Amino acid sequence: MVLVLKDKAEVVQSNGQVFHAERFQMEAPSIVRLRRFVRIPYRPRAPLTRRAVFARDGWICQYCGTPAENLDHVIPRSRGGEHVWENVVAACRRCNAKKENHLLTEVGFTLARRPFAPSDGFRLSLGRPEPGWELFLT
Repeated sequence: MVLVLKDKAEVVQSNGQVFHAERFQMEAPSIVRLRRFVRIPYRPRAPLTRRAVFARDGWICQYCGTPAENLDHVIPRSRGGEHVWENVVAACRRCNAKKENHLLTEVGFTLARRPFAPSDGFRLSLGRPEPGWELFLT
């Protein structure tokens, strides 16, 4: 909204919501195009955030396949596991509570897929993008 109001971006598509001010109203932008190029610093790895882990794992528990609510360290930190992409997965509360600070073999769990560091951090930072964004993200 601020970029559009300052004439630094133009609205390509709005989401239908309308913002009202004292002297004008404006449709909420869903997709904007910057009027000039803005360089974004290169990051060799996507930042490890809760939202990004859920997005990478499809919001599904990597142990049982139900909707995930928590993050879990495959090798618990209390046992020397690190807080890195390759050691963090999405998990449901039940599986997270059952696993606690145990190794997978100790509780009989297997991973749906091995955790990895994603290459597309931008998509992960979006979480679940709106359907209209797909054309512009490919």
